[in-house]
Amino acid sequence: MAALPSPIAEPSLADRLNADCFCIEIDRERLWDEVDRRCDGVVPRAAMANLVSNVPVFVSRSDHEAMIAIVRAIEAAVTKRAYRDRVLSWAPDIARHDPGPIGVFTGYDFHLTPEGPRLIEVNTNAGGAFLCASATAAQTACCAELENAATATGAAFEARVIAMFESEWRRQGRTTALRTIAITDDDPIGQALYWEFRLAEAMFERHGYEAVIADPRRLVHRHGRLWVDDLAIDLVYDRLVDFALDAPEHRALRDAHLAGDVVLTPSPRAHALYADKRNLAVLSDPEAMAGFGLATEDLAALHGVPVTVPVTAANAEALWRERGAYYFKPAGGHAGKAVYRGDKTTRGVWERIVAEGHHVAQRLVVPSRRNVLVDAIPTERKADIRLYTHAGEVLLTAARLYRGQTTNFHTVGGGLAPVVVLPECL
Repeated sequence: MAALPSPIAEPSLADRLNADCFCIEIDRERLWDEVDRRCDGVVPRAAMANLVSNVPVFVSRSDHEAMIAIVRAIEAAVTKRAYRDRVLSWAPDIARHDPGPIGVFTGYDFHLTPEGPRLIEVNTNAGGAFLCASATAAQTACCAELENAATATGAAFEARVIAMFESEWRRQGRTTALRTIAITDDDPIGQALYWEFRLAEAMFERHGYEAVIADPRRLVHRHGRLWVDDLAIDLVYDRLVDFALDAPEHRALRDAHLAGDVVLTPSPRAHALYADKRNLAVLSDPEAMAGFGLATEDLAALHGVPVTVPVTAANAEALWRERGAYYFKPAGGHAGKAVYRGDKTTRGVWERIVAEGHHVAQRLVVPSRRNVLVDAIPTERKADIRLYTHAGEVLLTAARLYRGQTTNFHTVGGGLAPVVVLPECL
């Protein structure tokens, strides 16, 4: 007797809403009016066309709780001396300097699957939170149940962010009041998320801090302080992707950080402990993680980390043969740069990956989907879910919608999107 075919799982409520629901949308005029107001009316709207999507992404409460469990398992691992020693063994020397802060806006990125959420990567200067919080506040919904679900995650965002920066200040042993904050990135005006820097600057100023957006080449370290022109800086909110501060133009920031003359967050140590892609090879190894003394529930949560291995000369040929099952990512990568999907990787690119010796192979996890309206036509986009966190607590849950291999801000109908965590009773 022939075996019966396996039943096809019914789409979840979140899947159905992501496919068909357009009754919650972002009031773009309201959003841009808010951004304009926060940024003194200097935002060119055309430059932000694809930064924020028109729709939210729906996530089940069980998936949201599973993502939080993975976050807390990794935070628990970082508290273990043996785990820290393991991941710092391949980190740059500067990462061994520990002045106290743990890093603002640690971003945990997930793909949602029928078997539950899978952690794709961790970022220590995760961008987009300020814009997504503004988009959350600009949502409109057709019913009270969804309106409440859509706005709950962003309601206390600003208070949480201020408390986070104050916490980082105190973690470095500071007992005086935090007064001055610099937001730094290379060529900040040229960054896609420059307008988010303006939102952050305005938020700091609303709360009584003096804030400035500064290219690191404007920073000077002298007389035991870090300076931007004639302003002494207490704390730097670092958005650089030179995670070890190796570049000559970052020398003043590096020196002030090592001397303890400024509070830098996130720091090179935070990147080494959380965001180096080689760490995923440890986190996805059940035997290794069991040896660090984690609680049973944390070990169970880490099943949500896809198998990851360093690419080496020894395993290169086997990985090449099985490349369709993997993504290849650089250890210190960011924003999808130098990331290759295995089935689209050429032999020439592969030989360069092996020669460079700093990529990892991560088991391919297909992202979930969200339909958006493009010219009134439902059009599919891929979806990543990001939890912005500090000390293991979630500040904001957001999504990124895109087309192509990795997330970007060029997809029509794509960009940052609020997340609606569905109530169990809906």
